[in-house]
Amino acid sequence: MLSIEPSENSERDNYKFLIGSVIPRPIAFVTTKAKDGTLNGAPFSYFNAVTANPPLVSISLQRGAKGVRKDTARNISELGEFVVHIVDQENVDQINQTAASLPPNQSEIELANLTEIESTKISVPGVKEAKIRMECVLEQVIELGDKESTCDLVIGRVVQFHIDEAIYQDGRIDPHGLGAVSRLAGNDYAKIGEIFTIERPK
Repeated sequence: MLSIEPSENSERDNYKFLIGSVIPRPIAFVTTKAKDGTLNGAPFSYFNAVTANPPLVSISLQRGAKGVRKDTARNISELGEFVVHIVDQENVDQINQTAASLPPNQSEIELANLTEIESTKISVPGVKEAKIRMECVLEQVIELGDKESTCDLVIGRVVQFHIDEAIYQDGRIDPHGLGAVSRLAGNDYAKIGEIFTIERPK
């Protein structure tokens, strides 16, 4: 068993250890709106549910060189609204295209030929190609980093769920019907594999 101290590693090495160890990771495709009205979209795999009461989700957005915020983090902080979509086997290729580096005034939605769809409770649109989307309002942004801010941890409150009727039954979501994909390391992804059941002890 190797024992490695993170402080003696480069940031890149720690990154590789984390993304290779914390797998599979769910992927959020997040749409936001810029001040000029541009609809931006980007995928993030540092993403998860936080709590159900109230319904909160979290997304970690790494900053660029010299602590420059990503468009998504800046847009969320300025407008306070965003939409989280679950990435699945049918939309993953289009979503992957949105990871390209584009100027803030160019829409990744148009680049990937995704279909804009109006939200119910917020001004930021979502995309039609997702089987699940969550309209969110900003709950909190936590700036993280040792010496300077290197990451924005965004916590959003879900104010509206949209779920494809084909994967919904009796209050539950069919995991096979959703077909969510997860992120591994490098360029690798994973599908939902064999599902097994273990009863929790009482």
